[in-house]
Amino acid sequence: MQAQAVTGRPGLHFFGYYDVSPWDATDRYMLALEVEFQDRPQTGEDYVTVGVIDTAEGNRWRAITRTLAWNWQMGARLQWLGCEPDRLIIYNDRREGRFVAVVADAFTGEQEAVLPRPIYAINSAGTEAMTLNFSRVARTRPGYGYVGLPDPSEGILCPDDDGLWHMDLRTGENELVASIAQVAAIEHRADMDGAEHWFNHLLWAPHSDRFIFLHRWKRPQDRAWFTRLFTARCDGADLCLVADDDVVSHFDWRDPKHILAWARVEGLGDYYFLFTDLAGKGAAGAPKIVGKGVLTCDGHCSYSPDRRWILTDTYPDAEKKRTLILFHEKQEERVDLGKFYSMPTEDIQCRCDLHPRWNRAGTRICFDSTHEQERQVYVADVSAIVQGKD
Repeated sequence: MQAQAVTGRPGLHFFGYYDVSPWDATDRYMLALEVEFQDRPQTGEDYVTVGVIDTAEGNRWRAITRTLAWNWQMGARLQWLGCEPDRLIIYNDRREGRFVAVVADAFTGEQEAVLPRPIYAINSAGTEAMTLNFSRVARTRPGYGYVGLPDPSEGILCPDDDGLWHMDLRTGENELVASIAQVAAIEHRADMDGAEHWFNHLLWAPHSDRFIFLHRWKRPQDRAWFTRLFTARCDGADLCLVADDDVVSHFDWRDPKHILAWARVEGLGDYYFLFTDLAGKGAAGAPKIVGKGVLTCDGHCSYSPDRRWILTDTYPDAEKKRTLILFHEKQEERVDLGKFYSMPTEDIQCRCDLHPRWNRAGTRICFDSTHEQERQVYVADVSAIVQGKD
């Protein structure tokens, strides 16, 4: 597989997390972020430039605006807005002492709305969002939140006035729908006592009113955190504890009822599992291992638009290379697309994960990489691999 850089000097570029596609509805334009450094964590005064790549015009880069709300892992949650995915974009920013979300025209740069909270996950229609306290995440999971503003919940281990917010993207109306204290009380465990709790990684189910999120906590005496996986309706109703055996990492919805996640299941071990939402803990809800013996490590996993293929990656091996992988779930066929050198970093916050992402047609993928000694965005055509298989 040949991967082509679609960004380049004078700037350094990346997009961010694996759970959002940078391509617009026409598959011509791609969103990305431009920075001037790549070897240190961002400060509260470091801007990142939001821009668009025209793949039909020699990957021409055009800057749109700048933002102060970003990090190396998640970017600025920059994405095309589902209500007009060929024109409107949404991204997070910091303005007048608070984090907000901004809706803008990708081609004129005209700002159409400033919403009172930042966004994390958006429904497929582009009308509703789920979000959280990015300042709390910045403290509890450095590299995944936003710096520059104090966390109003700092010092409170398990707050009842912080948690998950629902926001109407048309009006800006928002409300707290699930607090950290409320979720921590569900099947409460002794190792949660004296621990600091937070939420992380929200993702809306396709064509549904449900979303998924991680509940994490860490005690001062522990080296690592514990993680549970929940789903809920966007109004906070029907909270469902899906996985609760200490370890849950990256995930994606296969469809509105099934969730692929790298997790630990007692008695089975650590694998990619397919969980069934709202199925309970009986036989009907028993998770199924995906890719046993083939997908052997955690990665940033996502389904192709037709849900036949899983795209994922690995963390660096002994040669500091990350492997890019396609896996056909039905046929259990793995295709390694390539290995890409990952520049070492002194601070783990600055690492460059591949975070592979699909285009809307399911024929190309893009990823962030430093294998050519600088952080840039790459695209590869995988149509010859993915087409023609049942």
